[in-house]
Amino acid sequence: MLTERQNKILKLIVERYIKDPTPVGSKTLSKILKCSSATIRNEMAELEEAGFLEKTHTSSGRVPSESGYRYYVDHLMDKKKMNAEDMLKLQIVFRNQQLALSDVITKSLQVISDMTNYTTVVLGSTSHDNLLKLIEVVPIDEVSMTVIIVTDRGHVEHKNIRLQDVSLEEVKKTVSLINNLISGTPIDEVSVKLEYEIKPIIGNYVRQHEQLYNAFYHVFNDFTNQEVNIMGRNKFLEQPEFSSNIEKIKTVFNKLENQEVLRSIEEDNDNNIKVYIGNESNIDSDVTVIKTRFKTGSEEGTIAIIGPKRMEYDRVVSMLEYMKENIER
Repeated sequence: MLTERQNKILKLIVERYIKDPTPVGSKTLSKILKCSSATIRNEMAELEEAGFLEKTHTSSGRVPSESGYRYYVDHLMDKKKMNAEDMLKLQIVFRNQQLALSDVITKSLQVISDMTNYTTVVLGSTSHDNLLKLIEVVPIDEVSMTVIIVTDRGHVEHKNIRLQDVSLEEVKKTVSLINNLISGTPIDEVSVKLEYEIKPIIGNYVRQHEQLYNAFYHVFNDFTNQEVNIMGRNKFLEQPEFSSNIEKIKTVFNKLENQEVLRSIEEDNDNNIKVYIGNESNIDSDVTVIKTRFKTGSEEGTIAIIGPKRMEYDRVVSMLEYMKENIER
């Protein structure tokens, strides 16, 4: 266990380094803690030996190590309330009655990305947990219509499609065929069922069967693939740890393109807020992922904030707590 003074020193170094990514020296801390630089240096040396601090090549100061950040999050971080400005910006989104819940979540995470300069991610509930209840079509004009997909959990998605020289009667026949044959199918299996159960027989019912089949196939395929939404990917370019390191940027961007890596974020079913620091993140040794799961009557999923290891942990945790509370309300 660390001494009380070592706890204070480590906390100060982490919080100062989060605000300004330059190594923290003993002189700075001695003024705050009102003790000699020599005393501080000795304490910093012990913290370094214990693995909580690291010394850089360019300065005599210290920076937090991965273990130092972990100790800070687990033992030293103060619980922080959201400030009024952050809360107001999110309240505007949550109080918009015209937005579907999925849009509220996405827009809220976009607001958080803009406020923090971090990347945000929402991973929807797995499609296997949502069964197709029915699809409907609403004509817009002679060539355009909206396809509405409803799941057994009350989740509703809609997508506009365009069809050339296809009568509304043929569209209705196709919708009836889909509803009769594959209602009750997990959403992530609908595309396969369309190919093996609808495609072989649709030509017996409608003239423009190829165009109709392709249109509905793409609707369901897009619905399945909409489960991962990333906001503010380029925010990493604004972080000093990454902006001058092209190879590191490439690594992070490649990981954010990798569906397996993103899906690993939601593997933990714990509903508490979880913090994955550095190598724990599966993205990069200088990256932190903070995430939580949400669940409502009709939807469930994971929201995450991804940023540098030098992240405003207390602020991000308070934002995720606020989002989770309002989503599940």
